[in-house]
Amino acid sequence: MSENHHPKSVLQCEPETLSILYRDDYFLAVHKPAGLLVHKSPIDKHETRYAMNVIRDQIGQWVYPVHRLDKPTSGLLLFALSSQNAKLLNALFTNQDIHKTYTALVRGFVMGDRQVDHPMKEIAAFKNKQYVADKKEAQIAITNIKPLTYFELPLSDGRFSTSRYTLLEMKPRTGRKHQLRRHAKHISHPIIGDVKYGKGEHNRLFREQFGCPRLLLAANKVEFAHPITEEKIMIHCPLEANFSQLLDELEPYARAISY
Repeated sequence: MSENHHPKSVLQCEPETLSILYRDDYFLAVHKPAGLLVHKSPIDKHETRYAMNVIRDQIGQWVYPVHRLDKPTSGLLLFALSSQNAKLLNALFTNQDIHKTYTALVRGFVMGDRQVDHPMKEIAAFKNKQYVADKKEAQIAITNIKPLTYFELPLSDGRFSTSRYTLLEMKPRTGRKHQLRRHAKHISHPIIGDVKYGKGEHNRLFREQFGCPRLLLAANKVEFAHPITEEKIMIHCPLEANFSQLLDELEPYARAISY
């Protein structure tokens, strides 16, 4: 090899990281972006990226998930830093002593605060096992919802000359799989961007008009009494940039509604 010849440099990619919202000796809270799985799932066998692995490599320590966010949902995600601490947090979830708040953009005007009390059948991890889940009784599922802002766009969804939407605060009192998405569908106000439970014409409108293909659901606050220190913990998570920017674009279409 001549002295003027050098091997080609190998491009070094920066490792993926997550924004840490809270950390102590026992627990950790991070901001999970939309499109990232919490952990390995039989539903997405092709995926190789998981929040659990990203944060483990980031902090150099094993983490234990204590709840989950759907892959298309962004926002606050809690981990324990030991298996024993995971059991403590899981107990809080079981006893409904952890209070979570979500933000969602849904179709139509949701008039007034309300509680959605609609039991749900279990969703099996594997489709070929769903018949077993269907034989079980529906589980209690309760969500409190509160309208925050109304928007009316001068765009047709194919049925009406304008399209109406509500920015909601959603507080689940139980933790069923896809609970918020299924409850939103149940009250005929599906979440925008939900390809499973939503409305195709509204999802398409947001993709084409705003370049927004994501599910507009985000976990933005969690409150609980620390099971070890007994301190009252309240953790906030900002909306992901693409969600926040969309709301900025919608602001000129905000409407004051009386009911």
